[in-house]
Amino acid sequence: MQEISRKNVIYLLSGPLGVGKSTASRELARNVEQCVLIEGDNILHMFKGESQLSWEERLCLTWKNILALTRNFIQHNLNVIIDFVVEDELDWFCKQISDLNVRVKYVVLRADKEKIVERLTIRGDIDSLERSLFLLNKMEMSSSNNSYIYDTTLKKPAEIVEEIINDPRFNVSVEASS
Repeated sequence: MQEISRKNVIYLLSGPLGVGKSTASRELARNVEQCVLIEGDNILHMFKGESQLSWEERLCLTWKNILALTRNFIQHNLNVIIDFVVEDELDWFCKQISDLNVRVKYVVLRADKEKIVERLTIRGDIDSLERSLFLLNKMEMSSSNNSYIYDTTLKKPAEIVEEIINDPRFNVSVEASS
């Protein structure tokens, strides 16, 4: 039975490829009790073959599925960690969960260009470099992300996770809809 005063937490980790989202998300999942990890890319990659849907339609459907999973897990008293690139979806997502008794922690991970190149090269994903640097610039230029940006360039996963859990600057206000 869930305690009335206890709120489940939704951790939303964003950032371009190569900044450590997946590594930090998995480490966070090892440190948060009663949690599930939703890896948005796994949902996005469910589309197979020649999809009749545009990129925008696939992205929208992926977010709707992330939302549905999140709501289901929260209603079963689980904390949720979401590993996915957030471009313009944060406000929409928060509105969709405003009826739930939850806290949201949002962090936009970033790293120096050289570190991103190094990480993408190591994992054999250098073809994603241009997209990653485009997203890095877009996310850093977005005023709505300013207080949520966190530099992972010189950080270890355990250090990143400790700050995500404990730093109040990553808290997002989720207003209950009237």
